[in-house]
Amino acid sequence: QLQLVESGGGLVQPGGSLRLSCAASGDTLDYFAIGWFRQAPGKEREGVSCISSSGGRTNYSDSVKGRFTISRDNAKKTVYLQMNSLKPEDTAVYYCAAETAFPLSCGDYAVDYRFWGQGTQVTVSS
Repeated sequence: QLQLVESGGGLVQPGGSLRLSCAASGDTLDYFAIGWFRQAPGKEREGVSCISSSGGRTNYSDSVKGRFTISRDNAKKTVYLQMNSLKPEDTAVYYCAAETAFPLSCGDYAVDYRFWGQGTQVTVSS
């Protein structure tokens, strides 16, 4: 059974950067598309970015395009989300999720994914 653990969250000032990691155990990541999602208090979980199993395809939400970069290292069983130029509205709990049903792409919606991590808090504030 695949297990995912997020790390790298924290408190950062507006304009700052963080790199989130999503580390997998229990299975190889080679066949899993990975999505990053976030949920702010009182709001629904929203898709941030996703990457196909090979890394050949990536998607970004309009709100993070040009600021965030998703990447993966299947040998290390880890997916990263580099977040630059952070804004207060990026404050949320960030989750990574995995699914095998997208051999050449990745899903943009939470319902597309079966396996989830516990989340890591990102707070952008001065």
